[in-house]
Amino acid sequence: MPNSSVTLPAAPPDADACEVSQANEAAVAAVRPQLLPAPVVVTLAETFKLLGDPTRVRILDALSKAELCVCDLASLLDVSESATSHQLRLLRNLRLVRSRRAGRMVYYALDDEHITRLFAQGLEHVEESAPRQDGGGRS
Repeated sequence: MPNSSVTLPAAPPDADACEVSQANEAAVAAVRPQLLPAPVVVTLAETFKLLGDPTRVRILDALSKAELCVCDLASLLDVSESATSHQLRLLRNLRLVRSRRAGRMVYYALDDEHITRLFAQGLEHVEESAPRQDGGGRS
């Protein structure tokens, strides 16, 4: 079997690392007590991991506009109700969305203002840094 490894060119010395490998102990000591506790780091990483799926982002986009049921979301996204329900369960488990039962219907919405702002800020970042698809500039 042929070797499929690819040799990448070496990065310039000033790329992403210090030229001298020596930690600034004062800076490290000042920042260390401010670092997030491990359980918070894990939950935050899980939250961002969940946001890394296009279907879940589309669900959050739809829910940022209105409270919707699984049937509405499945129709909007052209995804099965089962798949939509599965994605909503993942989002609900990390408190990104909340559910509300009304008779036989269950409606979903973004969990709170924090999630609304997180989604809006992520979208703003993408829109600022990505070239417009329609060729126009920002107004």
